[in-house]
Amino acid sequence: MKTAILITASAASLLFAAGSLKAADAPANPNVDEAKGIIKQFAGQLQSELKASLDNGGPMKAVTVCEKRAPAIAAGLSKSTGWDVKRTSLKVRNTELDTPDAWEKAVLEKFESRKAAGEDVKTMAFAEVVETANGKEFRFMKAIPTQQACLTCHGTEIPEEVATALDEHYPEDQARGFSLGDIRGAFSLSKPL
Repeated sequence: MKTAILITASAASLLFAAGSLKAADAPANPNVDEAKGIIKQFAGQLQSELKASLDNGGPMKAVTVCEKRAPAIAAGLSKSTGWDVKRTSLKVRNTELDTPDAWEKAVLEKFESRKAAGEDVKTMAFAEVVETANGKEFRFMKAIPTQQACLTCHGTEIPEEVATALDEHYPEDQARGFSLGDIRGAFSLSKPL
């Protein structure tokens, strides 16, 4: 049996898909808090390094930071926390590392539906306990909103030199054509229970 936790715009508003608990009755989930803390570390470190690279080398340097540092940050957090930490999207840039599995794809599609219904992307998250071949696993995803800084490499009007560099680094790149506020993708975390 799966137990899902839908995390909506109000952080206190937890709805259990497998039951009829009201938000006020929902117990706090330490796994959700831990996952959010890891995401905060990941996002903070990556944003800091991207900002520094943009300030000191422009978008071309940022392409290299995303290619090398984002996976390294995720790997480091995975090792230090015991969680599997990654980013994914319906439109991936690095198909080898970031292609969503079936569960992630379904959650990303739900995020798109929630956005279409008017929910703020910045607060979108979803958690669920799933049964795997190795036992139960806690899975958590948090949407990544497309910010202004993202548009240089992920927008609809990418400078030619940046597009060329992206083509060289990511021959199967799908992560273009985003607009401000779109769901760029999501942080995806999991750990065995």
